Amino acid sequence: MTTRFKKHRHLRGHISAGHGRIGKHRKHPGGCGNAGGQHHHRINFDKYHPGYFGKVGMRNFHLVKKVIKTIDVCKLWSLVSERTRLHYKDRTDKAPVIDIMKAGYSKVTGKGRLVKQPVIVKGRYFSRNAEEKIKEAGGVCVLCA
Repeated sequence: MTTRFKKHRHLRGHISAGHGRIGKHRKHPGGCGNAGGQHHHRINFDKYHPGYFGKVGMRNFHLVKKVIKTIDVCKLWSLVSERTRLHYKDRTDKAPVIDIMKAGYSKVTGKGRLVKQPVIVKGRYFSRNAEEKIKEAGGVCVLCA
């Protein structure tokens, strides 16, 4: 906003410029930021931010979070070459083995469609849907530790 349109231009000559003679317009009369949360602003903190102060629970100093990398059923065939898939397409005595652990995954989830071709999938975890889809295609789920 340009200076000439500011409220203060209009208030020139009015001694306190709308901030009152008694209270006065001082910099930070209640303190900056969250100051006074346990003192003079306690009512506000208790009313609108209950549980803001204090601790809860136990501390775990070296928390190692378990990260499970997942792959969808529809992307399983991308772990082996197209040539491999076509090689096993007509063979009924053998099926290709897809080891998701070697590719850095540990869980197979059931999103998408699986090619109607038998396949042996090795993994640590399988969702119920994924297991159903793999078995429906004539494949097998092999659990690896």
